[in-house]
Amino acid sequence: MVLKVKRHLDLGVPKYKSYFVDEQGTLRFEGRLVVPKVQSMKYLILKEAHETLLAIHPGSTKMYHDLKPYYSWTRMKREIAKYVAECDTCRRVKAEHQRPAGLLQPLKIPEWKWDKIEMDFITGFPRSQKGNNAIFVVIDNFSKVAHFLPVKETISASQLVELYVARIVTSMAFQKK
Repeated sequence: MVLKVKRHLDLGVPKYKSYFVDEQGTLRFEGRLVVPKVQSMKYLILKEAHETLLAIHPGSTKMYHDLKPYYSWTRMKREIAKYVAECDTCRRVKAEHQRPAGLLQPLKIPEWKWDKIEMDFITGFPRSQKGNNAIFVVIDNFSKVAHFLPVKETISASQLVELYVARIVTSMAFQKK
């Protein structure tokens, strides 16, 4: 749908010097297509600029700069911002650029070495010659000492306890002396 302007309008008045009618009879403002106050037409333009596979849901500023060279209508920037703000996909996917709410809660600092430890596994390695394909990590939160022990992903809890006592507890005993 293109706005066809009747030839009898007098656009030569200085007030309208930026407006002109092209050879197809379409009203233009500074070379851009003038979109009439028809909400369905504006909606189609906004939908095309925002939701197509090539557009990939741009923000309101980017969308305004993309449409501005081609279209013109009253309160265009405001309507684009409103359309993007009401987009359900953008609401769910795009992150808000604000600081997280609330005060930070610092972690309690341990009072002595090996009072508080953390354990984790790193998996996804190729098998070694001994058949190990994971790493058992034990970290002391006070001294930041870390132990990295090669293990198999299929290690049982009882085997893990034996390994922990044999390799970590015995090394702690030597460190405390």
